[in-house]
Amino acid sequence: MTGSTQKAQAMVLAAGLGKRMRPITDTMPKPLVPVAGKPMLDHVLDKLADAGFDQTVVNSHYLGQMIVDHVGMRSAPKVLTSPEEDLLETGGGVKKALPMLDRDVVLVANADVFWTEGAEPLFDRLMAAFDPGHMDALLALYPVSGAFGYDGAGDFFWQVDGRLKRRGDAPSAPYFFTGVQVLSPRLFENTPDGSFSLNVVYDKALAAGRCYGLVHDGRHFHIGTPDALAEAEPIIAGALEDERAKQATVGEL
Repeated sequence: MTGSTQKAQAMVLAAGLGKRMRPITDTMPKPLVPVAGKPMLDHVLDKLADAGFDQTVVNSHYLGQMIVDHVGMRSAPKVLTSPEEDLLETGGGVKKALPMLDRDVVLVANADVFWTEGAEPLFDRLMAAFDPGHMDALLALYPVSGAFGYDGAGDFFWQVDGRLKRRGDAPSAPYFFTGVQVLSPRLFENTPDGSFSLNVVYDKALAAGRCYGLVHDGRHFHIGTPDALAEAEPIIAGALEDERAKQATVGEL
């Protein structure tokens, strides 16, 4: 999607503290915690490579040199690093990296999320569905009832036209945000300097009626603690086997 001499069209957020994953994260950043045989960060980067992204940005903060050293060994995609001396949160992290990113559209994914693909790869679906004519944000959602390990009340209502509405004062909402999204860089105009949440830009897009959702049709796993990781591993192994079998069947058609 983007050549190595061009700006990156994707960013992976890998700067978090990973406190809930202690004691594992006492000695490694959460994105490097292995799931299904390889670091969570590599699962995301491999999916970017499969989707045709040959250059991406990865930010870092907590035990950040481990992140920098790890991604430096990759050739696909080529990784540009954005170290943060002070933790900038999700919004501030993307804003700091904007000079390295495409000016028209950016795919952003958390480094510590895990999913298996549905009928089509999630990154492909998001990039194909993003319409800058009427969207500033397209968030990948998942049903609260179907995710492994998710115990929250949900984040959004997904309306008939695809636009999103926050849960607000409602006791629950049917969908939660997966941490994967496509954003217009113009959302970061007039945002705070320093640390701020991506919720700031979501609220801008929601207020303008330009924040949309896309429901992921594969599996999604919420892995927040060591116990959740141990519980998830055998289920993930089965989900990956199902995914490989499905891909093999498609390849034979």
